[in-house]
Amino acid sequence: MILNTDGMKPIYVQISEWLENEILNGNFKSDQKMYSQYQLAEMFTINPATAAKGLNILAEENILYKKRGLGMFVTKQATEIILAKRKGQTLKRLIFEIVNEAKNLNIDEEELIQMIQTANKEIKGEGK
Repeated sequence: MILNTDGMKPIYVQISEWLENEILNGNFKSDQKMYSQYQLAEMFTINPATAAKGLNILAEENILYKKRGLGMFVTKQATEIILAKRKGQTLKRLIFEIVNEAKNLNIDEEELIQMIQTANKEIKGEGK
């Protein structure tokens, strides 16, 4: 992953989202030790405090838990928390943006649904 230092999203948020993706992709399992703030700082050439802030976001959301003196670990319910969060926030925001843009382009609901179905087929490899 390459961090976007010119964007509007803070680096620590990008780190937390990347770690969420690592969990969703199965690279970290329940009760497995997560990267330390120092490992993340070295991986992304960032300040360890910035990396710690990204980790702490996930701890506050009960995606990670701390073991004193050992580091951060993935909670049993981490995947479910991430999926629920993304469905409730990220996906909802994206859908709102898409529907709003469709309205601006005078695309009716039926055409928008057709576009979504076509994209879904292409992603599944059925549109080839």
